[in-house]
Amino acid sequence: MYMGIDVGGTHTDAVVMDGRTMAASAKVPTDHHDLLASVRAAMQALLQPHTAVEPGRITRMNLSTTLSTNAIVEGKTEDVAVVVSAGPGIDPEHFRVGRFYFPVGGSIDHRGEEISPLDPAEMERVAAACCDAGVRLFAAVGKFSTRNPAHEAAMGEALGAVARSGCGDFVSLGHRLSGQLNFPRRVATAYYNSAVWRVYNRFADAIEQSAREFGITAPIHILKADGGTMPLAVSRELPVESILSGPAASVMGIIALCDIREDCVILDIGGTTTDIAVFACGSPVIEKDGIEVGSYPTLVRALKTRSIGVGGDSRLHVAAGTVRVGPERAGASMAMGGTRPTLIDALNYRGHAAVGDVAASARGIRELAGLWDLYPERLADDAIAEAVARIREAVTDLVDEVNARPVYTIMELLQGRVVEPAAVYLMGGPAKVMQPLLAPALGKRVEVPDDFAVANAIGAALTRTTAELELFADTEKGVLFIPTLGVERKTGRGFDLERARDEARQALLDHLAGLGVTGGEAAVEVVEASSFNMVGDYGTVGRNIRVKCQVRPGIMGDGANGGRGGNGCGCKPCPGEGGA
Repeated sequence: MYMGIDVGGTHTDAVVMDGRTMAASAKVPTDHHDLLASVRAAMQALLQPHTAVEPGRITRMNLSTTLSTNAIVEGKTEDVAVVVSAGPGIDPEHFRVGRFYFPVGGSIDHRGEEISPLDPAEMERVAAACCDAGVRLFAAVGKFSTRNPAHEAAMGEALGAVARSGCGDFVSLGHRLSGQLNFPRRVATAYYNSAVWRVYNRFADAIEQSAREFGITAPIHILKADGGTMPLAVSRELPVESILSGPAASVMGIIALCDIREDCVILDIGGTTTDIAVFACGSPVIEKDGIEVGSYPTLVRALKTRSIGVGGDSRLHVAAGTVRVGPERAGASMAMGGTRPTLIDALNYRGHAAVGDVAASARGIRELAGLWDLYPERLADDAIAEAVARIREAVTDLVDEVNARPVYTIMELLQGRVVEPAAVYLMGGPAKVMQPLLAPALGKRVEVPDDFAVANAIGAALTRTTAELELFADTEKGVLFIPTLGVERKTGRGFDLERARDEARQALLDHLAGLGVTGGEAAVEVVEASSFNMVGDYGTVGRNIRVKCQVRPGIMGDGANGGRGGNGCGCKPCPGEGGA
């Protein structure tokens, strides 16, 4: 049995799946002041006597949380001392992030050669300044650290010495977060990883304790932005990976419920927001370089999603005679005991829905209309029309953005491919109500799968572990690096691309085995491999080799794209593509 919990903006959804059969489900209000209370309430609801779910039968618990995202959006992150070594040709001030930012000397070139050493005295001064300022979290980032992490490791050691002396707690090293080359993005990624470290780890401690109190001894995993999971123990060092795990749960929910083989759009309409994702030929589109967090681009690999402030509980208000929906949520709808009319109340008033206290919805719509001398029917209709128009506009914008550059999915690069969605899949509480309203506006087939109200929790429950790594080898220098695993060793001049493929694949398998991931979940694939001759004065002097391998996102027990198949969603293969 798999337990999945998705902490959303309005509700926390939870399920227990017995294979592909739902054994229990629950939906409880999300308390943004105490997310742990929401998770505990969901666990308690799933483990009630009438559900017949025994805690001992649960073999994995997967959790999607808004914690890291909320901390960043709400400005509740902690100060981080960011120490960077950029070298010549780049001004590190262009990538300043946070209040405590320390450029230092030292330089590594693109092949990993040391051009100029770090100054230990300078690092001691920086470490002392951090201690004096009371900053307890650090990030160390060096340009080209993925080709030679020596300088970054030395910076981390100096900052770690401060931490060990009692002046600090945690250091993020850029090369351990991603093997990709991109210094500005690595700076921002390391900064955010440390900025949310404490708040995330306190939450992780509480989640682990709560699960054990409920008798759940199964491993706990956290959803990542790329549509996979990572063990809770790993997430403690990489909390930045948990950003945008909510939209990822939505995408994986649709993969679990539908056998998608076409271009389509996914809409998860919640109480606070609508999350949008795009599929190309049956596979989710990804942000190849990484998502933007706050105002900074990062190296956090993620599914390409968009969130807009339109949901069932989005507050209605009038500005200059125009009815607006959201983006703020001011509590529940009046139908559910709230004090201000929302989109759900407008849908109730016009007969599209019958949620909760319909009379309360009518009262709220009439009162708001009276304040602005509007007919209540017009106010409700305008609110619904505005919500539909904003969703349509956001869908169009996201599809246009996807088509503006090469399309990368979790399966492959679709060079030159134009994404033309043939269908829209709706999930979330208001999905059934919004289906007949969105279909004519979007001009596409609109499907609502079974279990649409808790599809995101189903996605969370069934999502398998993902991992990736990059291996670099320079046969002239006789060195091999796997940055994210901290691997560095000597290699011979005869080392070639085929051996690099084998070593990268085995290194990832060993890493997964150490995390307790084996069998079908550990389906490692080499996705990029290149070897370039390096030429000196008298011919070839060696090879520069790079290999990237990964376990793709998917549903436990399924193939690469994870679709369940055979459930009557009406999906058709992509024309000329044969599906994904």
